[in-house]
Amino acid sequence: MKPKKFILSGGGTGGHIYPAIAIANELKSRFPDAEFLFVGAQDKMEMQKVPQAGYAIEGLWIAGLQRKLTLQNLMFPFKLVDSLLKSRKIIKKFKPDVVIGTGGFASGPLLQMANMLGIPTVIQEQNSFPGITNKILSKKADVICVAYENLERFFPKEKMLLTGNPVRQDLIAIDNKREEAVQYFQLDPNKKTLLILGGSLGARRVNQLIEKELEAIVSQNVQVIWQCGKLYFEDYKKYNSKLVQVVAFIERMDLVYAAADVIISRAGASSVSELCIVGKPVIFIPSPNVAEDHQTKNAKAIVDKKGALMLKEYELDELFAVVFESLLKDEGKRAQLSENIKELAMPNATKMIVDKIETLIK
Repeated sequence: MKPKKFILSGGGTGGHIYPAIAIANELKSRFPDAEFLFVGAQDKMEMQKVPQAGYAIEGLWIAGLQRKLTLQNLMFPFKLVDSLLKSRKIIKKFKPDVVIGTGGFASGPLLQMANMLGIPTVIQEQNSFPGITNKILSKKADVICVAYENLERFFPKEKMLLTGNPVRQDLIAIDNKREEAVQYFQLDPNKKTLLILGGSLGARRVNQLIEKELEAIVSQNVQVIWQCGKLYFEDYKKYNSKLVQVVAFIERMDLVYAAADVIISRAGASSVSELCIVGKPVIFIPSPNVAEDHQTKNAKAIVDKKGALMLKEYELDELFAVVFESLLKDEGKRAQLSENIKELAMPNATKMIVDKIETLIK
C-alpha cells in the first residue's frame, strides 16, 4: 500500500501554526511512513516554525487585506491569482490524500484549489466567530472541526464536528512540573508568579499596561514572567531584573504554565484552549483589533461560565489594579476560577480531528 500524503496549511501566528503541527504529529504517529507538506505565506513565521518542527514547507505570495486603501490591497488580486496557481501546481505535484487548513492567509487559496480539484478538505476553525475565508471554504469542505458550540449559523451543521482546538500534548500533565519550572526559570518558590502572554508577536496595549503597573505588581510579593513578543522586546528588555523576566518568546510553555499562579493573556483561540487545559486563574485582555472582534467572543465564552475574568482595553487604566489585587488576595476566587475553566477543557481535540481525517482516506 502506498504511503499516505497530507498537505497542511496554518500560519501568520502561533495560534494557526501549532494546531497544524499538532495534527501532523498525530497523523505521523498513526502513519509513520506518510509524507507531509506544509504550505504557508512567504515571510510569515510559519516559514521558520514548521521546519523547526521537522516538516517541509512551501510559501505562497499571499497576504491579508488591510482595513484601509494601501498598495498592498491593490496588489491583493494579483497575489491571490498567483497563490491559486501555485497551490494548483503544489497539489498536482504532491498528490495529497487530504488537505487540512487551520487558518492563516495561505489556507484560503490552498483549500479553494483542493476543493476545485476534488481533494478531500478539512477545516479546523479555532474561533467562536469564524472569519470570512472559512465561511466561504466551508461550502465545499468535507469536514469542519470546531472548538465552540452554536456555529450552525456560519457552517453547514451536517459537516461540523465539535472537537476543541489541538494543543501541545505536554500541557496535559503540568501539575507535577512545578518544582522543575521553578528551577528552570530560577524563581523564588515563596513568591506568587504572574505570567503575561501577549502572543508570539506581542500585544502593544498589554505591554503598555504592564510597564505602567510593574512597580505596583512587584510590590505585592509577586515575580513576573513577561512575554512581550518579538516586535516589542527591544523596548521592554530594560525591565529585566531579579523579579522580572522579559522575554520575546517562551520555548517551554509547559513549564511556564506550571510556574504561574495568575495569568494575563490575550484571547486568541489556541491560547484560550491551552488555558482551559492548564487550569490556572486568568485575566483575559482580548485584542479589539482582530476580525469581527473574535477574541472578545472567545473570552466571553469562558467568562460566561465563570472560568475567567475579562477586562476590555478601554477599562484597563481604571480597573486593572483593583481586579488584579483582588484576585491575588482571594485564594478561594483563584481556586474557583481554576476549577471552572478546567471543566471547559477539551484535551482530546487532536485525536478526534485525526480520527475524522482517517475516515476520509479509507
